[in-house]
Amino acid sequence: MYMSEVKASDRIQIKNAEDAAKLFFKVWDKSTIEHIEEVKMIMLNRANRVLGVAHLTKGGLNGCIIDTRVILQYAIKANAAAVILAHNHPGGNLGASDADKRITRNVKEALKLVDIELLDHLILTYEERFATIETDELGTG
Repeated sequence: MYMSEVKASDRIQIKNAEDAAKLFFKVWDKSTIEHIEEVKMIMLNRANRVLGVAHLTKGGLNGCIIDTRVILQYAIKANAAAVILAHNHPGGNLGASDADKRITRNVKEALKLVDIELLDHLILTYEERFATIETDELGTG
């Protein structure tokens, strides 16, 4: 059985996208955020307290491969109720590409099959600015 060594009351609570962005910026490698695209994930319990942060993948200047199965593995192993994804845009553009929207939709659907919610997907820049991929565009209402 999975047992955490950190008490639930000692975990950071994520209340909004800004809280999530602050945590992502805290763990992001500042020396590479402007040079290569990376993807990370926060795993949360039912009270939106952080179970952990997973470093999912690194790519090149223009993109990286996101494997939905790896996201599911981390989320299930952590016993997460919800996750928040983030990736950076080295060029500083906060707009979501069609590929960003597509992978977000795919991950959201895959997680839904195992009763885990995708709460948000953030785009980060080296200036510590962020945007969210609109959930309304993903059919979540």
